Amino acid sequence: MPIVKFEHRRGIRNAFADEYLEGPPGDIDEDLFEINEALVAQQEAPVNYYASPWKERWQPQSAKDTDKQTDEPGRAQDVRRAWLVRGSSVNGRDLVPTWISKGSVSLAASHLRPIDEELARDELKAIVEEDYQHASYAARQEKLDEFYAFLSRMRPGDLIATVSQGQMYLGTITGDPEYVASADKRSNLRRTVHWEGHDKGIDYADLPTEVSARLNAQREVLDLTQYLDKLVALTEEEPGVVVESKVVLPAATPELAARLHVPQEWLQDCIDLLDDRPQLIFYGPPGTGKTYLARALAAHIAGDNVKLVQFHPAYSYEDFFEGYRPDQGGNGQVGFTLKPGPLRRLVDQATENPSTAHVLIIDEINRGNLAKIFGELYFLLEYRDQSIDLLYSSSDDDKGFTLPENVFIIGTMNTADRSIALVDSAMRRRFAFRPLRPTEPPTAGILRSWLQSEGRPTESAELLEELNTVIGDVDFQIGPSYFMRPAVYQPKGLERVWDTAILPLLEEHHFGDGTNIAARYGLETIRKRIAAKSGAAIADAVPETTGGADEATAATD
Repeated sequence: MPIVKFEHRRGIRNAFADEYLEGPPGDIDEDLFEINEALVAQQEAPVNYYASPWKERWQPQSAKDTDKQTDEPGRAQDVRRAWLVRGSSVNGRDLVPTWISKGSVSLAASHLRPIDEELARDELKAIVEEDYQHASYAARQEKLDEFYAFLSRMRPGDLIATVSQGQMYLGTITGDPEYVASADKRSNLRRTVHWEGHDKGIDYADLPTEVSARLNAQREVLDLTQYLDKLVALTEEEPGVVVESKVVLPAATPELAARLHVPQEWLQDCIDLLDDRPQLIFYGPPGTGKTYLARALAAHIAGDNVKLVQFHPAYSYEDFFEGYRPDQGGNGQVGFTLKPGPLRRLVDQATENPSTAHVLIIDEINRGNLAKIFGELYFLLEYRDQSIDLLYSSSDDDKGFTLPENVFIIGTMNTADRSIALVDSAMRRRFAFRPLRPTEPPTAGILRSWLQSEGRPTESAELLEELNTVIGDVDFQIGPSYFMRPAVYQPKGLERVWDTAILPLLEEHHFGDGTNIAARYGLETIRKRIAAKSGAAIADAVPETTGGADEATAATD
């Protein structure tokens, strides 16, 4: 019987050393060889150190039980996990029908030596490195993950899943792992399983989207614990009934519309767009309330589950999603650790709470290099039901990463800073776009509505409308946010915001073209234009009766 675990070899050597070693203990392998030779000669038969009466001499029952409880550090005995083990193409053969009929599941482990199921990960790694030295480093790492999961992390009571011919089959693990040398090298590692419903599979079309996306990861063994509740629900549903998991976004309310001073119908249209395509961008010139609306809408549909980032030219994939960052270890030495970015943290939260909406707000989204920042995540923005390999793969992500359907992205884009036309077609195809233009609904009515709710005169709204008429270019018109602050309505407040915020912005717009900004856009100039229009309107409204009055006077005289 091979003994591969170091603690076991040492325990057996120490237990039998006094009786069967001629000298003091030395090299463990040499000592075990000597002990085994003596025992075989004494018993006149091979000795199984894992069977009675030998196991009791070196491995008391309490120690064995304790060892089993620590196979997976940090996992309580009553915690259930879910696993996928593939069997539809094992060395060219579909083993799933055999598994279901015989009540089992297996791994090929075609080059793996007979081993003890209680191996620690480091010990198993040494064996895999030797037995699979013909394979690449990546293949050896993959085999290590699969074998360790099958031997040590899986436990009786865990949910097991497999797929074949477009069907998923679910069962419950009922036995410990065992090594059985199969003649065809297709099933050396085995566990017993009670398959639910036996030959009744579940169509891929009836699986929750996030589960089917996870199945795209090309690994022999996958941890599906995050979908345990959904998989358990599938065993309780009638065949053909889809387990609905899509997040239902709350409808726009009159209170929200009143607080934002925009029509309720327009807000509902934005929510419907997010429900259909979970990426939306508000774009328009400065001061149109893009960020304010984005934050209010995000809070309405996701509550506290909102993160905000702002893109800039130096922003990168490592900042946005994940990347290696300097980190000081416990020994005082500085190394590099894979650190999550805001999107990665939001995805982790969303995965743990699949029935709750989570929103990422990207302010000034067009100021960053979008292809560089999103990287391979571009694909997932459009295909939420698929999985991809990440640039920096952790132990879980090398099995495939998916973007949950309950993650929504709202971006803002300043068209005065950079034209929407400069956003590549891939991004425009993945986002819905809603314009916010000062002279068009819903933005056109925001300032007047706010002034009315605050009990203030409408002069600033009239000034803004006339100013935007003079500007003309829709990408450089001024939004109402500049005038929606209490300080504007203090003494000299309007003049101050005009001179320090609006005119400098227009100077930048006309830089180098010789325009006299103060003469064309100054506050007094705009006021005179309004007064002139008002006077002309009054004149047009008065009937032409001057001649008749003179005639009447003359007649009286």
